Amino acid sequence: MAYNDLREFIAALEKNGELQRIPFEVDPYLEMTAFADRSVKTNGPALLFEKPKGYKMPVLVNSMASIKRMQLALQVENVDQIAARITEYLQMKMPEGIMGKLKMLPMLAEMGNFFPKIVSGGPCKEVVERDNFSLKDIPVLHCWPEDGGPFITLPLVFSKNPETGKRNCGMYRMQVYDERTTGMHWQTHKQGADHYRRLLQEGKRKRMDIAVAIGADPAVMYSAILPLPPELDEMMIAGFLRGKPVEMVKCETVDIEVPSNAEIVLEGYVELGEMRTEGPFGDHTGFYSLADEYPVFHVTCVTRRKNPIYVTTVVGPPPMEDFYMGKSIERIFLPLMRLNLPEVRDICMPAEGIFHNLIIVSIRKSYPGQARKVMHGIWGTGQAMFSKCIVVVDEDVNVQDLSEVAWKALNNIDPQRDTEFVLGPIDSLDHSSRLPNFGSKMGIDATRKWPAEGFTRPWPDVIKMSPEVTKRVDEMWHRAGLK
Repeated sequence: MAYNDLREFIAALEKNGELQRIPFEVDPYLEMTAFADRSVKTNGPALLFEKPKGYKMPVLVNSMASIKRMQLALQVENVDQIAARITEYLQMKMPEGIMGKLKMLPMLAEMGNFFPKIVSGGPCKEVVERDNFSLKDIPVLHCWPEDGGPFITLPLVFSKNPETGKRNCGMYRMQVYDERTTGMHWQTHKQGADHYRRLLQEGKRKRMDIAVAIGADPAVMYSAILPLPPELDEMMIAGFLRGKPVEMVKCETVDIEVPSNAEIVLEGYVELGEMRTEGPFGDHTGFYSLADEYPVFHVTCVTRRKNPIYVTTVVGPPPMEDFYMGKSIERIFLPLMRLNLPEVRDICMPAEGIFHNLIIVSIRKSYPGQARKVMHGIWGTGQAMFSKCIVVVDEDVNVQDLSEVAWKALNNIDPQRDTEFVLGPIDSLDHSSRLPNFGSKMGIDATRKWPAEGFTRPWPDVIKMSPEVTKRVDEMWHRAGLK
């Protein structure tokens, strides 16, 4: 059964030995970050700070900061099971005959559980505060010493496309400026930024309605970070992940729906054209992202549970919690990548590459130049366009084994011949690019080279012991007293 809310997920973490309660005072200013950083880097548990210094609201961090916790969050034994479900739906064809149609009924019935369900109320409306509220009552973490202030780092930011009315839910950090305003870190490539630009161009409205939910069941929180096409509703994908519709409730002061099981909801607006300096921020790159101008979110109403739990995440030098969340995206979206690039066997985005800096791809090579075709295919696919370095290897290379990748790739390349440079969009957080959001990217063809690609020398085999000898030595190994 799907988790109904964040609390059921916390109970599951605790039941499985994946949660540590901290019963004494810890300061949201830097101290909680130091706890979270040390815990994730030592394979420690999720942390529930029961007495944040100066606050009454408990703080949950690192709730998805391991492979096991991601499995618990998505309620699977292996994240690849979700990829298998996606593949099953992608391969679904119109059934023939009555028996074929009967076999399809369970799958068609399950699809009905994907779509959000509007309800009249929910736990997020237990307390409604239109006047006497302050963002300073929430134990928002000031994560790193040079941060511009405290940042809400796990918000579900809801907006609507002004032309189509379609909902978008994204996760954009929010610097808390004062009791009623925050920054809205809409990077130029994000859907929230696109909605903002459309309203600016339209020129008919002065404000853009926004709702921000904090704390929900893990599938809902996770869906907000997925790199989905604009036409896909994140709450529908959450329904797919949890096998149960996401219950949504209309906000009090804006025409937007939010998950009814949320811990806290911030309602308000962004004033079109109003900008304010946001940052610096200790980011997932392991470096501070620089201060820049971003829209301002004005909070006009807060709805919440009677005793809410504040859930957050900390990013910084990898690996951090976001690595494990991203690793799950890598596995889940492999079948979707294969729709356009069927030769792809596997992909790997190592922690050190912090998602957009390095993607390693293995392919089944069938014709000359195919590795370069795959590079350009990835650069032309959604947020994969930010991939700064793409390394393409043959299908017999285990891309999850970085030692094997380095060994075979470095042996297989002639740097001048096999390296390609292109210009294009770059992640806004890339501090090394020549211009903000624009720079160069590199592709490396580390596959075996063919005569059809102009390589006329012999290509050697990898050294391997004969299977017969290996089998005989296996039998003698223990006789020799070796382990």
